[in-house]
Amino acid sequence: MREQIRFFSLSRTSLLLLLLSLYSCAEVENSNSTQGETAQKAFPWDIPQQKPDRPLSKAMERLYTNYLTPRPQDNELFSSFKYTRLQGFDYNGGDGTISRRDPSKIIKENGKYYVWYTRRETSTPPQGAKNANDTIPSTDWDLSEIWYATSDDGFHWEEQGVAVPRPPKPEVGWRSVTTTDILKWEGKYYLYYQGFMEASGTKGDHCPVTLSYADSPDGPWTPANKIIIPNGEPGTWDQYSIHDPFPLVYKGKIYIYYKAAFGDRPDYLVGNGLAMADHPMGPFSKHPLNPLFNSGHETSLFPFQEGIAALVIRDGNENNTIQYAPDGINFEIAAVSSLLPAAAGPYLPDAFDSQGNGRGISWGLSHFTGMGEAQKKYSILARFDCDLSLDVDDPAMKNTQIWLDPEVYFSQGLSEKQKAERIQ
Repeated sequence: MREQIRFFSLSRTSLLLLLLSLYSCAEVENSNSTQGETAQKAFPWDIPQQKPDRPLSKAMERLYTNYLTPRPQDNELFSSFKYTRLQGFDYNGGDGTISRRDPSKIIKENGKYYVWYTRRETSTPPQGAKNANDTIPSTDWDLSEIWYATSDDGFHWEEQGVAVPRPPKPEVGWRSVTTTDILKWEGKYYLYYQGFMEASGTKGDHCPVTLSYADSPDGPWTPANKIIIPNGEPGTWDQYSIHDPFPLVYKGKIYIYYKAAFGDRPDYLVGNGLAMADHPMGPFSKHPLNPLFNSGHETSLFPFQEGIAALVIRDGNENNTIQYAPDGINFEIAAVSSLLPAAAGPYLPDAFDSQGNGRGISWGLSHFTGMGEAQKKYSILARFDCDLSLDVDDPAMKNTQIWLDPEVYFSQGLSEKQKAERIQ
């Protein structure tokens, strides 16, 4: 009996040991499985081009939903920008009496590149609206005309003269014609531009869009002498200004993107809208979703794939972004960059016939304002280069780490008033 009890006790002990052993093995296996599962779910070291099937932070989610590719270096709509001084333009020793700004898109005709721009040549630099008269400009773009230049290589330019002079009073633009852009339609050429009927700054920049047309890019240009895109109704976002007309041909229609500043100064917003027509002379209808952009001081767009891309430069929450709309209407941020060209006029060989296969851009002209000494300010034209093209592969233009001389940062120092306020 005593031996039976001992045997039973040993058997029970063995059973417990066996169970403990099995449990331990199961724990180890489960632990290994959990570790493997955790490792499998962790974000991979080699960045996936497609969104991985795992929980993502909002930042990583944006990487796959807000941009064309997770890495900017792989993004056809990301680029850094490089700038080159142009040859061939004289600025009268930088005394502020000659200024060139707001270049149009560049087209190639007759084996040459063509660009149109705002040119001011006045007896004095700008003096402000209160001191302006028939010969003294109020702003850098007051008392201006539209000139043009040609180039064989895009670096050396030869100024050809006036394309559109100021018309006699009271025609649209008698005070100043500025900020032009070019359209080619059925063998004819159309320059759209702002037409001022008073000195800029008198009431802000209140002006509509008008145009001139020609059979050749060299002119002569015939003014329409009428408003082509009118200001909006009282109380609407573009009631006072229709600026920077930028024409493209898209889906068989003429699309003119334009900007307007709305809201009380200085707390105003600049947005871009769209007007469409079947003929260059109109009538133009404004898109019901206007404004299509919530940011951007100028209009600079280009056909890209089946849609339209835009450089959104300065002003607003989405400044310094490159945006894209497959339908040319509903734009989303495709990339964020820096040192974007101001008032960019890109070289656009497919501006009027992209046929849903826009190739993008790789260079163009822009401007730099505020050149010269105090009381002698003027603007210059410059060349920019980039890689926003499906036909270019330039890794040097996909640089996300731009180095600037520290003096650039120190030039943005505190004013004396700000310094005094910060001294305790």
